[in-house]
Amino acid sequence: MSPSGGKWTTAWADALAFVAGLALAWYGHWQTRDLVWSLWLSSLLVGYAMIVWGAFRPAVQISLGLWQERAQLDGSPWLAMASASLLALLGGLLLLAFFTVHFGMFHFVHSVFLNLFFPAIPGAPRGGFPGLALYLHVLAAYWPFVLLAAVAERHAFQLEPEAAKPGGMTGMMAPYRNVVRLHLLIFFFAFASFAKIDNFAVYAVVYAVYFFPWRLVRRTPAAAAGVPGAGQSG
Repeated sequence: MSPSGGKWTTAWADALAFVAGLALAWYGHWQTRDLVWSLWLSSLLVGYAMIVWGAFRPAVQISLGLWQERAQLDGSPWLAMASASLLALLGGLLLLAFFTVHFGMFHFVHSVFLNLFFPAIPGAPRGGFPGLALYLHVLAAYWPFVLLAAVAERHAFQLEPEAAKPGGMTGMMAPYRNVVRLHLLIFFFAFASFAKIDNFAVYAVVYAVYFFPWRLVRRTPAAAAGVPGAGQSG
């Protein structure tokens, strides 16, 4: 089997998550409102988990290396690695503080727009700033979809970070892929609502795009040129 074919064998979990997402929407008789808020919640929670892991992954990697080499290290080498681990931890805390505010504000603003077009609580008035009751309702109603979204993003939680790809978002910026996707979906769903397109086919298309393993079709220039071993990561 070719390397490319071998990579596609790992996509079974994405296919399972896609089917489970459709089953969840079908069983719950979801409307467009449910679809957009489930995507918003998964973008927030899974994306933030990716940010937390990305912020502290260097400290974890150094600490694991320090533990594995504990028998061979003593004196200055051990102290240097311990200091590097501490600095990585402090750097992670600073990154987490920044992205907590930045990433959180993105989703707060999106929630304001979503509540304007698709109020999360049926019968609730449109517009206004969402309150705690709305967010608790969204969490209680759509948390199962967050688990499915985590499956789609499982490769972001590897100990070794993904290799950077041209034009792609990696590292701490990777969670913003779903923010951009959600931003575009707001306009799509607003159009769908205006055109009174609210059926299961819309969910199928959106979920197919959401759960499709795009990482497997991204190719570096070297891979496109046929360089052996290129484009095999991810």
